[in-house]
Amino acid sequence: MRRGSWRVRILIGLAIVAFAFIRRCSNQEENPYTGRTQNINMTTEQEIAIGLQSAPEMAQQHGGLYPDERMQALVDAVGKKLVRSSVARETPYQYDFHLLADDRTINAFALPGGQIFITYALFSQLNEPQLAGVLGHEIGHVIGRHSAERIAESNFWQTLATGASVGGDMGQLVAGIGQNTLLTNGRDDELESDELGVLFMIQSGYDPNEMIEVMEILKAAAGPNRVPEFQSTHPDPENRIEKIKEAIQKYSGR
Repeated sequence: MRRGSWRVRILIGLAIVAFAFIRRCSNQEENPYTGRTQNINMTTEQEIAIGLQSAPEMAQQHGGLYPDERMQALVDAVGKKLVRSSVARETPYQYDFHLLADDRTINAFALPGGQIFITYALFSQLNEPQLAGVLGHEIGHVIGRHSAERIAESNFWQTLATGASVGGDMGQLVAGIGQNTLLTNGRDDELESDELGVLFMIQSGYDPNEMIEVMEILKAAAGPNRVPEFQSTHPDPENRIEKIKEAIQKYSGR
């Protein structure tokens, strides 16, 4: 009986693993704006809906919106200029730019579908070209469909870990491999967005070298005890600077 039950567990586990791979293969599609093949399990309409639904909560977590219409207008103007001047204008996404009241957390982020946020703590340290670099980077996340891809990849690894757990008590091992893979992919997303940000800056008439200054600001904000790259979803600023220089050379010949 024990041997028979193990056989059943192994068969069920293999079936779950097979299902995960079949579903992953069926979800493969080429991103028309980056040319990269991705594992995506939601439509652009669903991405937009998720972003719009989540935006108020995200703003609330950072103290709401910054109460200065002039500064918000600058964020809007720079963001819209980047969209108009780049491939972003051809996408179905609804781009909205939000200046958050948070004056302590140096951060910017994008939700699926085009909702983009920057905290006042970061905004207050930037000139206009540097602001363009930050917003261009976040637009890159939207166009790259990075959130949608991470959701699909996370679902894949969760299903894989379930199958490994049922079939052979290997769920924790597989989950650990999946976590490391997702971290690596997250760092690749940041580098792709940096490159797109450089391209969007050039197309909008901004000096892309200002993106390097943004990295210096982020490095200073992280301090000397910043998390090692292999433990972080973001590449080390020094590595990002090298990639940004390569992107500047690629798109402007400088």
